[in-house]
Amino acid sequence: MASIVDVPSWDDPRLAGYRGVSDPTALAEQGECLIEGRLVVPRLLDLARKSARWQGRLQSVLVTPAALDQLAPALASHDRLTVYRLAAEHWTSLTGFNLHRGCLALAHRPAVPTLETLSLDGLQCIVVLEGVSNPDNIGGIFRSAAALGADLVVLGPSCGDPLYRKAIRTSMGAALEVPYATTAAWPGALSHLQTQGFFVAALTTPPADVMLPDWTRPRQPIALLAGAEGHGLTPEAQALASRRVSIPMTGRVDSLNVATAVSIALYHAGWTPHRDTPD
Repeated sequence: MASIVDVPSWDDPRLAGYRGVSDPTALAEQGECLIEGRLVVPRLLDLARKSARWQGRLQSVLVTPAALDQLAPALASHDRLTVYRLAAEHWTSLTGFNLHRGCLALAHRPAVPTLETLSLDGLQCIVVLEGVSNPDNIGGIFRSAAALGADLVVLGPSCGDPLYRKAIRTSMGAALEVPYATTAAWPGALSHLQTQGFFVAALTTPPADVMLPDWTRPRQPIALLAGAEGHGLTPEAQALASRRVSIPMTGRVDSLNVATAVSIALYHAGWTPHRDTPD
């Protein structure tokens, strides 16, 4: 069982890292991230034991007495971990919000590779994002990537941080597990993917080259390219795509939420584990 340490007050210096919840930019610059919630923190605890990406990166866990009772089974195999127990009445002063369910974990961030230095051998389906900054959308896309079998998420310029606590929570912890890479070579990264054998399918509003139900995925690895809501993909990115694909809609709205669009496209691309790969 982890070492349980009772902390008397929210301003105890041992909790300094947790006060970073109000300044995510500073937290990221320090190479740290905060994970919240009684459903997601156990996932990190499991990854800290099993995944090379997270081994040795978990610093500590902060819980209320009630949360500690619930997390005891997940903490049982972490005998070198410090768990701070803080009474519930001190949490609002410490964090300024109450969505954490009395459970936070502080961890060192793993290194993030760039697309250009990453081997893409064996990858069959990746998601590439341009300008998707909203943490709910980032989290939703990572959750769909995990559920529908994407091998990698590539973050282009101006994309949000998958390890921001809200994105992690929205992803139900998938952002901790799904591999991702960044790229600054934009939109040249799309040409790089094509030279690596990927078919780049840009998700756009009409007019497009083909509607999604009429599109047959080619017999090669695929990169699904999506942009931010509102502006969508830039013309430069669309120009480098292998094909522009649209999801048919009723006309009552002009676009879908980007996380929803990526989910539909991933499912249509046929990468769900229970389906055979289409021709």
